[in-house]
Amino acid sequence: MVNGRTVLERFPAGGPRGSWPAEEFAHARRQEGQHVEVVMDLTSDTFLVVVRELVE
Repeated sequence: MVNGRTVLERFPAGGPRGSWPAEEFAHARRQEGQHVEVVMDLTSDTFLVVVRELVE
């Protein structure tokens, strides 16, 4: 968990397609009904697909 968010998947930022693999993965999760977003982790130079934790 990172800052109240669960990381579903990590993608290297230095890949030839940039953020596309992360965006494609996130799109597929959204089609399944998950509320996800793609964020950049500058420390590890990766794109993270994260889902926010709901606080009730």
